[in-house]
Amino acid sequence: MYCTPVHLADAKLTRELAQVATPEHSRVLSDALMEATLRGEDRTAFDPAEVAIADDALVHIVQAIADAGSVIDGYLRGRKPVPYRVPLDPVPTIVTVWARWIARYLLHKDRTNTSERDDPVVRDYREALRFLQLVADGKFSLGADDPLPPAGAGMPEFCASERQFTMHKLRDYGT
Repeated sequence: MYCTPVHLADAKLTRELAQVATPEHSRVLSDALMEATLRGEDRTAFDPAEVAIADDALVHIVQAIADAGSVIDGYLRGRKPVPYRVPLDPVPTIVTVWARWIARYLLHKDRTNTSERDDPVVRDYREALRFLQLVADGKFSLGADDPLPPAGAGMPEFCASERQFTMHKLRDYGT
């Protein structure tokens, strides 16, 4: 996975995730319980019924993260001319950010009360897909381990011998 529930918690998305991942007809989870669930921390102080709801929410979140990873892998496998070997290991930080944006969008996809044009969740999702398309087209690199040949590979190289007449050697002839 390119992103984890902890990454989502670190991005300060706990409240938002509690709202969108809590199963229908259940009370929205408290921030403290959602945070503990995302981080895999001790939850014995919470009501067992609410912990069960939190576990259902976590399943939903993990599925969105896995789906985001599949979207990313699809773009990376289609890389031209040299596809990436997926899953990436190590994972570039930018890919983790894109996975977070895509997972967040997938968790919000049933929302109907916002304008897509002004929605930051939709904006981030589209931005991630735009960059993934640039990667697939070979126009954006994920870093030093990029399988694309370096720029200029296959191009002719120009070589010449060292200059015979330099400014230093000709300094006495200029006056």
